[in-house]
Amino acid sequence: MDNRTIATAIIVAAGKGRRMGSQISKQFLKLRGKEILAHTVSRFEQFSNIQEIVLVTGKDNIEDVNAMVKDYGWKKISAVVIGGKERQDSVKCGLNVLSEKTEIVLIHDGVRPFVTEDMIDRSIEAAQNYGACVLGVAAKDTIKICDEDGVVVETPKRSALWHIQTPQTFRTEIIESAYKKATQEGFIGTDDASVAEFAGAKIKVIPGSYQNIKITTREDILVGTCFLEEEEE
Repeated sequence: MDNRTIATAIIVAAGKGRRMGSQISKQFLKLRGKEILAHTVSRFEQFSNIQEIVLVTGKDNIEDVNAMVKDYGWKKISAVVIGGKERQDSVKCGLNVLSEKTEIVLIHDGVRPFVTEDMIDRSIEAAQNYGACVLGVAAKDTIKICDEDGVVVETPKRSALWHIQTPQTFRTEIIESAYKKATQEGFIGTDDASVAEFAGAKIKVIPGSYQNIKITTREDILVGTCFLEEEEE
């Protein structure tokens, strides 16, 4: 990997946590006494190949996030911005404040706190080589495609199915042009890679980790706590 490559992480933390069933936005819930978002950002602060971090949060949480930046002493934060209505809108807000020197963009969920430096380094290298890449793990369970009545219409071959994670990593010009095209044509994707696919990009899937979970439900809090306890042993 070329250590001179300028890589910026956009960490998206603008969700409301409806599936968590909490009045507190899920990124501010705590794992072993520390906010989930703080666990995530603290890791990116330590990753040697990340030069800058852009934090995207909700309008109601901007003051809390700015306070966290100060309290934790994070040094790589280049901007804290308010996101949009949908996640895709929030990512676009992050892309709008990238520094001109950014060559590689990593887009990551603020509530995915178990990403490792190895994942980051491999993502950057793959984006350099292929233009766009995502982390993924092979599906463990059989997946069924159902109709509106819940009746199975297809059972896809499991060996071809991947659970996609973040970061999703791109050469800057690829993801910026993809978001521009999506905005112009009104396309809404399910993730950043689907936006890039819409614009014609080929996406390389590289191995992630079953531990790189997105904390979405209360069960995930329990699992995440176990992961942290294991790391501390």
